[in-house]
Amino acid sequence: MQRSKPWDAVIIGGGMAGLSAAIYLARARRETLVVDAGKSLARCVPDVENYLGFPHGIAGEELLLRGHEQAMHYGAVFADDMIEALRHAPHGVFQAVGKQEVYEARRVLLATGIYHLPPDIPGVRECLGHSMFFCKDCDGCRCEGKRIGIFGWNNEAVEFALAMLLYSPCVFIFQNGHESQWSTRHEQWLREYEIPVYPDKVIDVHHESGDVRWLELEGDVRVELDALFTVRGDVYHNKLAQQVSAGTNDNGEVRVSDGMQTTVPGLYAAGCVTPANCQMIIAAGDGATAAQAINRSLFEEDLETHSLHRYRKNQLEHCETEPPVEAVTTT
Repeated sequence: MQRSKPWDAVIIGGGMAGLSAAIYLARARRETLVVDAGKSLARCVPDVENYLGFPHGIAGEELLLRGHEQAMHYGAVFADDMIEALRHAPHGVFQAVGKQEVYEARRVLLATGIYHLPPDIPGVRECLGHSMFFCKDCDGCRCEGKRIGIFGWNNEAVEFALAMLLYSPCVFIFQNGHESQWSTRHEQWLREYEIPVYPDKVIDVHHESGDVRWLELEGDVRVELDALFTVRGDVYHNKLAQQVSAGTNDNGEVRVSDGMQTTVPGLYAAGCVTPANCQMIIAAGDGATAAQAINRSLFEEDLETHSLHRYRKNQLEHCETEPPVEAVTTT
């Protein structure tokens, strides 16, 4: 992995955004390195049902493996490493400091993603991706006709519950002992649509092989359910962006332009670490958008610095650079 010159692009993160970008950049003949610590949330999804081209669903792990293989097929290189720091280096390049290596790059793409906060109740982690979910757009459809609990106490929890009425008549909210933080308007909606609310603290979850069966509340109350959604919030992996003073919004998402460039020239971000709707297919699309913008910026830089000569010199010395030409005679 030791190199005397920087990579054209280093992609930090091997999830949907990072893999999509790697495919585009490698196909553009850019020297592309993906540094992946294996933390993509897609690995935790046993069945992705809303990704284009898979009518019967596909495991998130399998989708990642296919993207990895496709990127390698076109020449992208992968490193199993955890990037701990990002810094500027001389001559307009970046240094991504990993536990194993220091990687230099002309451009960097942050595809570091997000962490969804699960409910703070014992035993719930075994249900992740099976009967406990974070995204109504991804997983609401799979809960058709089920008893659906929403874990939360803010406006978003109310809106989740109301949205789930399109899938099930049995939808309710767990406040987990917290004071309600929803607005008067949201309180009126709860009453208008007769959404049950359980205010007491949840002390345990009972499940069978990841399928939730009931939540136990203080006061010896047991509430049966088939699916649980949570709106506790998200943690955006923006540390590297902040180390080079890239802008973030109030939520912690990395701010980007239409071409996915951050407020720092040469630094791009794509996927769930940005304000994009956190969907796998959207992340993949944003990765492709970022890759095209990166490729264009590298091309413009090569023209400005006359660096295309490093490609052309070898072609002129070793390749046929003019097509055969024959004179055409007419009778």
